[in-house]
Amino acid sequence: MSDNTQEAQEYLVEVLATTTQETVVTPLDNVVTPLDNTSSKNVSGEKKKIVGVFYKGNEYAKLNPDFVGCVEGALGIRQWLESQGHQYIVTDDKAGSDSELERNLSDAHVIISTPFHPAYVTAERIKKAKNLELLLTAGIGSDHIDLKAAAAAGITVAEVTGSNVVSVAEDELMRILILIRNFLPGYHQAVNGEWNVAGIAYRAYDLEGKTVGTVGAGRIGKLLLQRLKPFNCNLLYFDRIRMDPGLEKEIGAKFEEDLDAMLPKCDVIVINTPLTEQTRGLFDKDKISKCKKGVLIVNNARGAIMDTQAVADACSNGHVAGYSGDVWFPQPAPKDHPWRYMPNHAMTPHVSGTTIDAQLRYAAGVKDMLDRHFRGEDFPEQNYIVKEGQLASQYR
Repeated sequence: MSDNTQEAQEYLVEVLATTTQETVVTPLDNVVTPLDNTSSKNVSGEKKKIVGVFYKGNEYAKLNPDFVGCVEGALGIRQWLESQGHQYIVTDDKAGSDSELERNLSDAHVIISTPFHPAYVTAERIKKAKNLELLLTAGIGSDHIDLKAAAAAGITVAEVTGSNVVSVAEDELMRILILIRNFLPGYHQAVNGEWNVAGIAYRAYDLEGKTVGTVGAGRIGKLLLQRLKPFNCNLLYFDRIRMDPGLEKEIGAKFEEDLDAMLPKCDVIVINTPLTEQTRGLFDKDKISKCKKGVLIVNNARGAIMDTQAVADACSNGHVAGYSGDVWFPQPAPKDHPWRYMPNHAMTPHVSGTTIDAQLRYAAGVKDMLDRHFRGEDFPEQNYIVKEGQLASQYR
């Protein structure tokens, strides 16, 4: 895969630079991780301290050379950074006053984190980080950062927009099918040596003809709707921005202006909205009560969009027939998190956006933005979450 590194990176940058909120993103074929020896000039000559916070690969790190999203893989940029004289600290130790992240805050220029093992960059931490210039998200979703504090401090926040939208949309489709076909009880029967067809079939349905609504129809939401079209579902979407009429017709999705009016129509609800001040805790007890009894909910967006206990209660009393997702709050989720123990769930750790293909894409995107930063150049506009003290529109 590494033979085509430069071509793949240039292709990635071109695609991301032309992707907008209204664009349907398609898979990037043969995108590979940036090689360490890919050269670029550090125009300013200033040496920077970059801190990367990722999850540990442990014994799995050696099993795939493209596993770059872990501590050991370090996004594949260590040699490239160090060859230019920069210091690159990589850790998974991010919580508490004695963590490695905390110990390196005071003189860090750049912090790179991921949504999968987020380094919570609070206002307090921003005050300590006197040299901080740039906060990069290797992936999509920068809600682990206090964006207002970053804006006030003049710190740029950016992410690799579009890097894992295909990965997440595919995962959402899988979760819809797992829930609607009541797959997990059958799997557990197979593992446990059981055979009880009735225990599965009494609540297994076809997806065809069901109404699926997405709360949010940005890049991921659009891709999901596209992938649902062949299943002959009734497709609805709620978003602050209506999609292009031609695309809407092509996908066959109907725009809903009122979320509360859409919810009772849906057999399946998929959460595809970013976590903002407006969406935090959006699905509370009242909002869930507006959903159809027996609704299935898929959430790969952010755990904090849901009221944790309200979801657990609704699954327990049967109002929600199944809940699946890979996002929790906080992350990593504690062992006593109620979603681990509620009935009819299909939860996983936060993995949907960190497939190997996605890792290669967001690693290349991070390298490109660091390169631009060292050169004093702007990023692709859609990558900015905070720029020159201003938040991106979806976070205002």
